[in-house]
This record gives sequence, C-alpha cells and structure tokens, in this order.
Amino acid sequence: MAVPDIWSSSPPPWHLRLLASVFGAVASTRRWLYRKGWLPSTRVPAPVIVVGNLTAGGSGKTPLVMALVELLRARGWRPGVISRGYGRGTKGLYVVDADSDAAEVGDEPLLIARQCGVPVAVAEWRADAAMALLSRRDCDVLIADDGLQHYGLVRDIEIAVIDGQRGFGNGCLLPAGPLREPVSRLERCHFVVVNGDSGLSLPSSVRTASMHMALREPRALKDHVSRPWSAFTDRPVHALAGIGNPERFFTQLEAMGLTIHRHPMPDHHAIVAADLRFDKPGALLMTAKDAVKCAGIAPDDSWVVDAEAALSEGFAASLYALLDALPRAQHEDV
Repeated sequence: MAVPDIWSSSPPPWHLRLLASVFGAVASTRRWLYRKGWLPSTRVPAPVIVVGNLTAGGSGKTPLVMALVELLRARGWRPGVISRGYGRGTKGLYVVDADSDAAEVGDEPLLIARQCGVPVAVAEWRADAAMALLSRRDCDVLIADDGLQHYGLVRDIEIAVIDGQRGFGNGCLLPAGPLREPVSRLERCHFVVVNGDSGLSLPSSVRTASMHMALREPRALKDHVSRPWSAFTDRPVHALAGIGNPERFFTQLEAMGLTIHRHPMPDHHAIVAADLRFDKPGALLMTAKDAVKCAGIAPDDSWVVDAEAALSEGFAASLYALLDALPRAQHEDV
C-alpha cells in the first residue's frame, strides 16, 4: 500500500479529519462489541501469537514473523503461520506449500513457506486457517501475520511492529493519517517492536524491543548461488522493491557501496515482465518478497536480497516466559 504524502503532514484537511472521527468511532465500537462477546471470537486449541501494526502500509511484520518461527523452533515448539494472504486474487482457504502460486496465496505467505519450511495457511477468516493447520499439519503454536485488528480470533500474545523511520506519521486515524487504531492501543500489546532506529516517544507502560534488518549477500534468482557485494559495486544496478517502505531497502543497498537505479513498486504489486524491462543495462536486485512473483519473467542477471531480522537482547526470554505462563490446556497437541 502506497503511503500518501498527506499522512506525514499536520494538520490534514478538515474533511479528512471528519472522516477520521467516523472511522475511529466505528473501530472503537467494533472493539467494544468483541470485548462484550456480541461479535463472535474463536479460540483455537493452541497458543496464538498475533503480529500486526497500527499503521497502514508495511512496517516489517513478515521478517518478524520469520524470526519468531526460528525462536519458537529453538525452544522446541512446532509453529505454523496463518494469514489473510493480502493481495492474492483468490478467496477462501488455502494451505500453502513451496510450490504454491503467489497470485493464489499471497506473496508473504509463500515467502514464509519457502524460506522457513513451516506450515502456512491463508483465509479471510483466520480461525479457518488456524483450524486447517491444527488438523492437517504438525503444529502446536500459531503465528497470525497481520492480525492485530482481526478480533475474530482469540489471541494469547500480541506483538505490534512500528516502522522506526515512519513512526505514526501525522498521528491521525485513517483516512486523515496512517493509523488504524489510536496509539494508546499499544498499551494492551505484550510487545512493541520498533523496526530500525527511531526517536519515537511511546507510552511508558509498553514493553518495547528493537529490530534491525541485515541484508544477506545477493543470490541468483535462477540457481540461488550467492555472490559477494563487491561483485555489484563496480557496475550499474537496478533495485526493485514492492514492499511497504522501498526506500529502506534502497538505502541499505547504497550502504553496501552499490550505485542503484531505484524502481519502487506498490506493496504487494503483481509484478509482470514489463515491470522488469529497463532502459539502461545492469543487474537487477530485488527483495525476497518480490522474487516469489518473478520466476520465469525476470532477466538472467536477476538477484535476490534476503533480509534477516535481529531482535534486541532479552526479547526471546520474555517471549518464552509468556508462552510458559499460558494455561497448560493451550499447550496440548491437537
């Protein structure tokens, strides 16, 4: 999702502020109805960790989900991932595997399934995806990708991710600003993870952690053979990113000593061959999220740049403690 320029300015026009007040009232009423039990919310027989954000647009949720998968495995858990599959052209329930089509299941679920080798399912109603994994796959804990506002699924641990560069924009609710819920919503989350360096002022009551993204050496899209960064510093490079914050990716490439031609795409953009044809020659570097949509259409000199999330010291221990404190019934195999 592209971030409108107006979301970084303050104050927004009066008509957008009026619409934002209506949006806020509807969102608040919806949360209240779920808390009262007047809207149905499903509990599944396994712990559920929700990863989401307050703002529209990307913040780093998927890299955090992938990092959580590895942390849980290290503790002996058998994680599965559920998602709506944003951007897919299909409806209903899909259990994702490495051979799935991104157009059917979504680019992020396919990336997670391929890179983590973890069971993944997508559905509009995340409880359906959850039950599909618990009944068909060997899972005992679930991670809900981008599920903070999906109150139809009962969650045990909530983790909100914030883009350290963008923060909360102008601090207004949609459509006047980028916020899906007020900043005070963070006080009910178990963790608030800030992606990248930030000078954000957060409520003192929230438990914060930091996350930084490290880029791995580029690997060839066709055969996955890696090359050192020095192989790209003395020639022209095209950089393509269809993620929530393409500029972060571009800046990281430049920090590696590369001179790049920027090609930002909308988040979850359905890449076609024409998107990969450029006027100037050069290698093409792309994010792993974009690469799952480029098989068979990318030029030969195409490279994937994987990113790995590093979390602040103490986060893993705090997460394990929360899981260990859950009722034992939620730890039983299903």
